Amino acid sequence: MPDIVFEITKHFGVLSEEKSGWRKELNLVSWNNRAPKLDIRDWSPDHEKMGKGVTLTKEEAQKLQNLLQEAIQTLGQG
Repeated sequence: MPDIVFEITKHFGVLSEEKSGWRKELNLVSWNNRAPKLDIRDWSPDHEKMGKGVTLTKEEAQKLQNLLQEAIQTLGQG
């Protein structure tokens, strides 16, 4: 399996942290020297290991933001 090349170009924040130190983060990440995308995934404390995650273009993130706002409003009505 070929090596995955990545560079975290901007760290936006931590969504949660496990007792083990692994953190679910929102970052801007360049994968395999491609244009950076928004990325949500679990990272080890040293950022050497990562869990499964999701990458989003700006357009996908904007759509997700709208869907999350609708979903949160629905949850608030319950």
